[in-house]
Parts: sequence; C-alpha cells; structure tokens
Amino acid sequence: MTTTTIGYALFATRWLQAPLYFGLVAAQGVYVYKFFYELWTLLVRCVSGQATETYVMLAVLKLVDVVMIANLLIMVIVGGYETFVSRIGLQGHRDQPEWLSHVNSNVLKVKLATAIVGISSVHLLQMFVDVHHTSRHSLLWGTVIHMAFIASAAILAYMSGPMAAHRAADHALHKENRGEGAAAVTPAMTSAASSEAVAGARSVPIPAQASAPHGADDAGTEARVRAAGFPTRKLLEDFDEEHPRAFDRETVARLGKLDFVAARRNVVFVGPPGTGKTHLAVGLGVRACQAGHSVLFATAGEWAARLAGAKDAGRLAEELTALDEHALLIVDEVGYTPFDAENAALFFQLIAHRYERASLIVTSDRPLGRWDEIFGGPSALAMVDRLAHHAELVRIDGDSYRMRRATTSGWADPGC
Repeated sequence: MTTTTIGYALFATRWLQAPLYFGLVAAQGVYVYKFFYELWTLLVRCVSGQATETYVMLAVLKLVDVVMIANLLIMVIVGGYETFVSRIGLQGHRDQPEWLSHVNSNVLKVKLATAIVGISSVHLLQMFVDVHHTSRHSLLWGTVIHMAFIASAAILAYMSGPMAAHRAADHALHKENRGEGAAAVTPAMTSAASSEAVAGARSVPIPAQASAPHGADDAGTEARVRAAGFPTRKLLEDFDEEHPRAFDRETVARLGKLDFVAARRNVVFVGPPGTGKTHLAVGLGVRACQAGHSVLFATAGEWAARLAGAKDAGRLAEELTALDEHALLIVDEVGYTPFDAENAALFFQLIAHRYERASLIVTSDRPLGRWDEIFGGPSALAMVDRLAHHAELVRIDGDSYRMRRATTSGWADPGC
C-alpha cells in the first residue's frame, strides 16, 4: 500500500509541468505581437516607398521565421502536455490534429527536430539574401550549425523507426512466447475468419489514406502488421463491393480515413457469415498499422481465453492496462459461440475499460439488440450500451461469398 501511495504521489507531480506549458502560451502571445509589429513596419515602409526589394524579402522571411517558431511552440504545448501531463479531451472534435492521436515523446522529438531544421533554413536564407551585410565568419558558422541540425534530425528520425519496429517485434515475440495472438490460433479457430476474409477481388472506391503507406516506414509497418496477429492480410481496396446486397460504401470509405481511431470511437460490422465482415475489419486494421497505430486482432473466443487466463493469474487489471498500448483492438466472430456469465463479465470489463479510451472493431452475425443471446447474465445490456454509444454500425446483407464460389465451381452440386 505504501509503495502504491508513493507511486501515485510521484505520478501526480506531472502537474507541476502544467504552469510551464501555460508559460509557453504566454510566449506564443509574445510571438503574435512580434508578428504583427513586423508586418505593420513592412506595410508602412512599403507605402512610404522606403522598402527595397531586399528589405521586403528579408521582412517576409522574418515573418515566416516567427510563424515557424510559433508552430514549434504550439507543437510543444499541445503535444508535450498530452504526452507528459494529461490527456486532452478532444474526442470527436472536427479540428483535432491528426498527429495528436498517436503523439508520444519519440514522435514529438522528431517533429521538433524537423521544425528546428526549418527555422534554421530560414535563418540561413536570410543571411544569403543579405550576403553583402553578412560577414564570411557568420555565413560559415551559420552553414555549419544548419548542417549539424540536419544531421541531428536525420539521425533522430532514423533511430526512431528501428526503435518503434523493435518494440513492436518484441511485443510480437512476447505474445508468441506466451502462446497468444496469431501464434496461438489453431486451424479450427481461424478457419471461419480466414475464409470470410477472402471476400472479394474486385476494387471498391475506398480512398487510400493519404499518409498510410508513406507516413510510416516500411519496417515499422511490417512489424505492426505482424504483431497485430491478423489471420491473413486483406486491404480495403480489395473488397468486392458488388457481392453484398446492402452495403454502406460511404460509411466504410469514411472509416478508411481512420478518424474513428483518433476520436477513440468504435466500429461494429453486423451481417450473416461470409459477407466480408472480417475482410473489412482486417482492412481497417492494416490501414491503421500503416498509419502508425498499434493494432491487435483476435476472435471472440481467443479474447475470452486471454482474459480468463489473466484473471486466473490474478493480473486482469494489468492485462487491461497493457492493452491500452494498442490504439485499436479487433474482436472477430462475436456470436459464433455463446459465452457463460463469467466470460460475459470479462468481455464487459474489456469494453468498459476501452470506453472513450481507445477504439474497438467488432464483427458479429447478430445485431446488438440480440447480444443477450450470446452473453449470459445481466452484463449484455450494459456492454452494448457502452460499445454502441460512440460507434459506427455497419450492416452488411447478402449471401455467403464462400457458398457463391462453391456453387459457381460446382462443389455444391451432388451430381459432380
């Protein structure tokens, strides 16, 4: 108890940094004043005819310099506060920055280094524009310092990729050693998921996320995809949109932008077996991995076994906390196997713990209103209430893609 109290007290000291970030807000105000002062001076000299071309260029570069430093400040204020002090509740806000959903100290350092290189570039450009009034000594050292900034940023960016990939690979190896995730999936457990995930080979007009494959290094993406434990790799672009009779293409296209992950919302795919629910869930999961998010995939049966094992070991709370490292969890095949009251309570704890904290994707053959048929006990209603509160519900109607292929190939014909 004493150790826990000391730990909480030490953790509470993070609030001592809050005034520092408000001090940076005041510095942001100083730069706003500096910007408009320089702008007013430039306008006055231009109107009075006292501004030469060199002066205008230098003045504009000075304004750009002020703006870039202000951008650096806002990055430190928002990203640093979110990383080191407390989560900023911007869930669902239309202006939430894309980088805020996965900001951490490592990402913040790389962004700061890049911003410093940009500011240094502007300063060096100012020297070269006003080269007649700049000493050779200043030019030399300005160039050397700028190259040092570039080298430092390049080394930091290079190190951040392998470190992230190494952490993901270590997590995957840890899972494999514990017999979890993809390494623990038996053929019987994954046959339905794998076969459902093959729904389609035709292109669907789902726009690729602009920063998906390009915003993360290939090694890091591959490590995240492997660590996720997908039964097979499927892309949203490969989904056969012509197969389902009813399919909300616009909603899936919007989900493909991954705004739901940033907003910590959920996605629920509901439909008969073989209509492509797993394909869409895996496709969104792969795209999240490409965008730099950590993802974990498992069937409902595998999640039940994992949570039950953690509870038996007396570490359920620690397991739920460890899952917070993953921005997205995928629970596949809810409804294929009924759960007793104990497993239903474990699922409730998982969904309640993730509520407004991080995202879930769930696939099920039954609508949420019939989940009392799956989960015994009183927890089904409370579970559905939390899952659906911030969720996109996507209904897919149609015949089984596998049965269609079997009929087309003649496998279902007893005379063959």
